[in-house]
Amino acid sequence: MVPVDWAAWFDAPDYEFARQVLQRGVAALYLVAFLSSLNQFPALLGERGLLPVPDYLKSFSRMRRPTLFRWRYSDRLFRAVCAAGLVISGVLVLGLPQLGPPWLPLVAFLALWLLYMSVVNVGQTFYGFGWEMLLLEAGFTVAFLGSDQTDPPRTVLILVAWLVFRLEFGAGMIKIRGGREWRDLTALYYHHETQPMPGPLSRQAHLLPKPFHRLEVVGNHFAQLVVPFFLFAPQPLGSIAAGIIIFTQLWLVASGNFAWLNWIAIVLAFAGVSDPVAHAVLPVIPLDWHTTGQTPLWWLIITLAASLLLVVLSYWPILNLFSQYQLMNASFNRWQLVNTYGAFGTVTKQRIEVAVEGTLDEEPDEAADWREYGFKGKPGEVHRLPRQWAPYHLRLDWLMWFLPLRTVHEEWFYAFLGKLLEADSAMLRLLRHDPFDGERPRWVRARTYLYRFATRAEFRETGQRWIRTPLYEAIPPISLRAGK
Repeated sequence: MVPVDWAAWFDAPDYEFARQVLQRGVAALYLVAFLSSLNQFPALLGERGLLPVPDYLKSFSRMRRPTLFRWRYSDRLFRAVCAAGLVISGVLVLGLPQLGPPWLPLVAFLALWLLYMSVVNVGQTFYGFGWEMLLLEAGFTVAFLGSDQTDPPRTVLILVAWLVFRLEFGAGMIKIRGGREWRDLTALYYHHETQPMPGPLSRQAHLLPKPFHRLEVVGNHFAQLVVPFFLFAPQPLGSIAAGIIIFTQLWLVASGNFAWLNWIAIVLAFAGVSDPVAHAVLPVIPLDWHTTGQTPLWWLIITLAASLLLVVLSYWPILNLFSQYQLMNASFNRWQLVNTYGAFGTVTKQRIEVAVEGTLDEEPDEAADWREYGFKGKPGEVHRLPRQWAPYHLRLDWLMWFLPLRTVHEEWFYAFLGKLLEADSAMLRLLRHDPFDGERPRWVRARTYLYRFATRAEFRETGQRWIRTPLYEAIPPISLRAGK
């Protein structure tokens, strides 16, 4: 055993509550990620998916993107990977591996990291979101927090705080370097309305007075550009900084749906909260956490080696943070460790939605009975209150938001229209409403609409939460019969 005075600089006994939140919270988000994948991946990317993984693997660079599917993919094997991920994350949420030696939660978290990396690295555009690599990096980092038999390692807590710093400060710098709306404080005039997937309170947030929106932007800049530095300050400043970040992230949770992005920021921010501060805020949190033994030498060596690795890998993200051409949500190594983060460098001023319609009629003209498919998360029916989905990730709905910003003529979208023409049951389960109750439509098409939130007066008069204006036909009617 390492003598107590030798390990004293390494141990952080006043951060046991932080460790509990970090380990169980990150594990809970892995559970959500595996559940989301289990429910959606086969239809989107499976053997009969929109972008089938077997086809992708034919041109796959095995040396650059580690995955368990490098040798073979099948939907059955994929489900086994997700099942393993759900079981491991579940027992970590319960805290069972943490009762054993420190290597046990280490192995469990590294297993989650490898299993989910295997999914992300073949997920193509449906897994091209910053919170995927954020979850991977968080899982690897908290793996070295040890177990109840040792005190939390100080170096790992600092590295988790460094992860939060890159997440927050990187996002703040992206905004300052991005659209003018962040500098003239008008970004929140639009964001609540045009964000990818509004939540049940998004319309109310949008209708708040403009001076409040300007205050929101000021608060955002303060929380992302100033507060993160204080995560490394002595207590109680470190806990106060973490509390500010948690508060601002909770506001984002309440006003939108960003999968687990905000939730993982909340969980990771607890790395800066000490036990005395946590106890002062919530007296139910104990002050007298006790470990059952001293830090073993072998665990000290393993943890310091991992810490040194993450410090070395930080060189490239640091350069990126201060680069004029700052990258957003980018990884500098194939293991997706110590990445760079950031989002919404510019804010969309108008909300354009792609609506998908089908008809059973022989002739696809305007006299035909066109019926619109309903999505679970993205806006469609104008009276419907948006649902709260986060931290669950609706991948199809998110990609639908990107279509009008890029092009509707994407491979996966044409494949999606083909699945609708086939009335593919797996694909229809990803939708909220099939207007044909499982029957095959003869034709489908894509139309675009301009959406905006209804004012309070408009809502009282019509009951509509959205006002939508037809724009243009993005994809004219297509059918299987036409060979398309």
